[in-house]
Amino acid sequence: MAASSTLAVTGATGVVGGLVARDLAERGLTQRLLVRTPAKAPQLDGSTVHQLGYGDSAAARTALEGVETLFMVSASESADRLDQHRTFIDAAAEAGVQHIVYTSFVAAAPDAVFTLARDHFATEEHIRASGMRWTFLRDNFYIDFMEALVGEDGVIRGPAGDGRAAVVARADVARTAATILAAPGEHVDRTYELTGPEALSLTEVAAVISAVRGREVSFVNETLDEAYASRASYGAPDWQVDAWVSTYTAIASGDMAAVSRDIETITGAAPRSLEGYLRETPR
Repeated sequence: MAASSTLAVTGATGVVGGLVARDLAERGLTQRLLVRTPAKAPQLDGSTVHQLGYGDSAAARTALEGVETLFMVSASESADRLDQHRTFIDAAAEAGVQHIVYTSFVAAAPDAVFTLARDHFATEEHIRASGMRWTFLRDNFYIDFMEALVGEDGVIRGPAGDGRAAVVARADVARTAATILAAPGEHVDRTYELTGPEALSLTEVAAVISAVRGREVSFVNETLDEAYASRASYGAPDWQVDAWVSTYTAIASGDMAAVSRDIETITGAAPRSLEGYLRETPR
């Protein structure tokens, strides 16, 4: 690639986007880093930094002029996230972007149990309608957040029942995305399910955390009423509370349980297990 890179990466100041950008740099690929806060962008050989937010159509068109392949990390959770996505996708199409690789979510559907997955489905549909080529990375819940579910009393609480989730490490999502971005033509109009190697119930998640961390962690299954009541004190808007609670009900539904081999097939290396992730991530 020439200095005026035809590859662009969003979210490079975040975890997934940052890992993708670093991986691409290590592969010797030049790239444009599209970020809201340039001062926080990683300093990488062969990269240029461009400031924009997804809702800034003019800035996006300017930054994306000449870009062929775009890695689009989904925007931060907000009430207007879908509007931001649509504005950015339209700007990408107007700028001449040919291929978008988008971080979506497992079981994305207009009626998905996990409420935020509905926005992901609508974003996928908008990308499909844009005329650009696409690749959708449908990620499961992140392994990285499993310990954050544990309360100060050592208990994970939520209406997940005996449902299972094939949780995946963000680092495995990132290396899969980088592999695709390095040869995007091999992945045109494909949807991949990015999961870990096993589907765990939250009882099993608690047991793994207990074994690795050497502290007692357990899971308590809440009713829906209990789940909403226990989260009411945070004062969050309704859409956010719905998202929190539906994290657990999505697990209970079985939507998160399927284990995929897509990460290993694409990258040649198996994804991390929860135990493996915890052992390599000191607390």
